[in-house]
This record gives sequence, C-alpha cells and structure tokens, in this order.
Amino acid sequence: MDLCSLIERNAAFAPEKPAIRFEGKSLSYAELDARIELTARALKSEFGVSRGDRVAILSLNRPEYLVLLYACARLGAMLVPLNWRLAVAEQMFILSDAAAKVIVLEQALSAILPPLEKQLPETGVVGFDFTPARGTSFETLLTQARGDGRNPHTDLSCPLLIVYTSGTTGRPKGVVYSHRSTVIHSLIANLPDHWGLTAADSVLPVTPMFHANCWGVPYVCAMSGIKMIFPGPHLHPADLIDLFMAEPPTYSLGVPTIWLTILELLDAQPERYKLPPGMRMLVGGAPVPESLIRAYARHGAAVTHGWGMTEMSPLGTASYIKPELQGAGEDERFRLFATAGVPIPLMDIRIIGDDGAERPWDGESLGEIQVRGTTIAGGYHATPTEAEKFTADGWLRTGDVGAIDPHGYVRIADRTKDLIKSGGEWISSMDMENLLMAHPAVLEAAVIAIPDPKLGERPLACVAFRQARAASAEELRAHLASSFAKWQLPDRFEFLDALPRTSTGKFFKAKLREQYKQ
Repeated sequence: MDLCSLIERNAAFAPEKPAIRFEGKSLSYAELDARIELTARALKSEFGVSRGDRVAILSLNRPEYLVLLYACARLGAMLVPLNWRLAVAEQMFILSDAAAKVIVLEQALSAILPPLEKQLPETGVVGFDFTPARGTSFETLLTQARGDGRNPHTDLSCPLLIVYTSGTTGRPKGVVYSHRSTVIHSLIANLPDHWGLTAADSVLPVTPMFHANCWGVPYVCAMSGIKMIFPGPHLHPADLIDLFMAEPPTYSLGVPTIWLTILELLDAQPERYKLPPGMRMLVGGAPVPESLIRAYARHGAAVTHGWGMTEMSPLGTASYIKPELQGAGEDERFRLFATAGVPIPLMDIRIIGDDGAERPWDGESLGEIQVRGTTIAGGYHATPTEAEKFTADGWLRTGDVGAIDPHGYVRIADRTKDLIKSGGEWISSMDMENLLMAHPAVLEAAVIAIPDPKLGERPLACVAFRQARAASAEELRAHLASSFAKWQLPDRFEFLDALPRTSTGKFFKAKLREQYKQ
C-alpha cells in the first residue's frame, strides 16, 4: 500500500498510456516511472537525500511535481509543497520549520533565493527552468544521477508529505501525510458516489498542488491510470476555457472563485466560450452557492461539492443524492448538491455546541464540526499536539460551524471566527453570501461582522458586481429579505472592484474585517 506501487503498476500494465499532458506534450506512465527513478537516484547521489529527509518544491502545477513526489517516496523522504501565493517570509518559515534539505523551484518564483542564501545557506537549490547562481538546473541534476534509486518498499506509516496550512490566522502549520493515509484517502475519495473516476477519464486540476495536496486527486489518478492535464501558468479564465476546448477533460477541479469568473465568460460570450459536453466539476475549498451549481447545469456541467481541510487529507464529505432521495424534485436535488454532502466512510463526525454537549442530527442544531478517523491528522509537524485543535480522545476541532440533517447531509453555516452575533443572536455569513451571489448582478460577496455599540456586531456586505451590471443597496436588501429576517439584513454595503483573496483563493475576510473595523 505504499504510493510508489501505483505508478509501477501503470508502468507495467499500461506503459504507453499518457499519464500527464502539459503544454501540448505527453508523458506516458512508462516515461513517468523512468523519470521518477532517475530523479530519485539524482537526489540520493547529489544531495544525499534519504529516509526522513525533506525536499521542498516551489512551483506551479507541472509534471515534475509528481516526479519529485514519487522520487522522494522511493527514498523514504518527504516532499514539502510551498504555497507560491505566500509572502517570502512565510515561505522561509516553512523551509526552516520543515528543515528542508533541498528546494526545487521555478525561475518566476526565485525571489526566495536571496533570503534563502542568507538564512539557510546549507539548503541545496535546483531550478526547473534555469540554473540558480548557487545550485544546478533540474536537467543537469538528472545527468549526474548515479547508483540505484529503487529502495525497498517502505512501511505504511512512513511519512510522505508535509502539507502546510495557509497561515491566514497565524503561522502555517505542517500536516504530515503517510503512505497509508494517502492510499486509504484515495480509495475513499474515488468511491462511485464520491468522485467515481475511471481509467477512461481525463482530469484537469486547476487547484494548485500546494492546496491541501491538490485535494488528493493526483493519487486517485495514479491509482486508476488516469490522464492528468496540467494547465501550467495558464490560470486566467479565458486561458482555462481555451484549454478545456483544446484538451477536453471529463473532470476538473478548483475553488468557487475560479468557477465564478469562468461562468461570467460563459454567460457573456456563449458563442466564443464553451465547456466540453458532460464535463464534471469538483468544487471545494469554500462553500458553493446553489446558484453556481444551477448555472453550470445550464452549461451542461455537473458540480460535485465537498468539504474538508488540510488536516483531513483533505476530504471529509461529498455531495451526492442518496438512494432514498432519488425521487426528489429538481429544486430539492439542487439544494442537496449545495450542501457539503455526506460524511465519508471511516470517519466519525459530531456537532458540539458552545456548552460542550453534542447536538442532534436534526438539520437545525448548530455547533462546531469535529471529526476523527483513519485519514485525520493527530497533530502538526514540530508541534505534535495542539490543545485548541485536537482533543485528548482524538477529535479534530475543525473550526467550522454547521448542522447535520437526519439523512446525514452536512450544512456548513460558517467558520467560528466568521459568525456574526447581533443582539445575542447568530447570523450566518455564508448563507447570506450564497444568496447575494444568486443575484444576477453580483459576481462575488463576502459578509463580515463589524462592531456595533448597541447590538455588539452587525453584518457588512462587501460586493463585487458582474461586468456592466450593478444593483443598489436597497435592491440587494430586498433580495435578501426573501430568506432573512429584517433584523438580520446588512445595515451597510461596500461595493468593490474585486474581493481580496487568501493564498488558497478563498475570500480574505480577515483583511476585510481589518479594513472596516472602524
């Protein structure tokens, strides 16, 4: 059950099948396997990388990402994906915290090299598309490979990756994934009611590899011999749609903000931009508005929604229609698909209220979602336990507030830090955001709490409009009044050109709260 066996199996049984398409070129499974072996030998002979060592990578999605991952795995070492959206100081913290022996990076992301030279001069440097002043190029490294890179298969608990959280509420924290947890996560995630991918599929991940391990999708692809299409630097909506049309994927994945901007192009220029017929989409990283799911259905695409976090490997729930609900009408089906979905197997889940008591699964009772199971982390790298995140009996406090209905569907109401308490009553910012984004003029919306001398907190709605569209605050309040009581409606709206985003593409509410705290 070690991860390397997945690539070796495909190299043996489907050697000529494309494993990766990148910038118009293909890499077969046999070629990928050979490239992995060569890279493992090079890392071992040139840098002494061996069991327990860490190799960092700072790069957009590209074939070498998977090559390095599996090469490290063959050596019993760990890959450390660096978030290229983080500030250099945060990237340096991760390199230091992980004690990376080598860093491999793209030239476009080489701003980290001067502080690296000063603070971590012993760290080896390899450039994918350039030769660093202190280091070597990736291709040159491979020509210097000596010896044998194929180590005996590792034990299941051997660490595979250290994936760092985004660090928006403090320093990034390293979550260690093992071979065992990654293989089990892949088996669970690809159940027919979840992702349901087969060898006939082709998958295009827009989600960066650093974002919760690209949600584990690359390992499902390796397990089933699926072709992956990497977009490289082409992440603008128009470029992505052009790539969809040139190299049609059957399945693609990304955060909601990506799909919102793509949808705007599909709606504005239907004669120019189209999606491949029957394309399925995995949308996660943040709650998905029901309006987005309905809109993509009109364009012939089916949206699968899921919830999870880095500490969960990351999948925790997946949206599908359970057998007893197959007779539900269209509106009810869309509502179910807009929930976070049903908890995955081999994971316990519970809702805990402010009083510490467990809440019933009635669809209404809110509390913090807590989980434990085979693919759930038990602590952080260099910080084995953390009292505010992990309970003594193994439960992970997710920080998400939600409810579970009698059928097991999870509804995420908010993050604990994003809930708005006005006059002693709670208001869900996520529910309000989703309804705002259902308005035909609204592209993006984020609702935050601002201080109020009388009621403690009041909601402020920050809104970005679609191109050539607009609406007044009164119109948006009237739109919200269909689902919210009058006292819950925002007193104030801020109209922005675009909403700030975190390093993983979510709305950066902390920055908005700081901006509007007065």
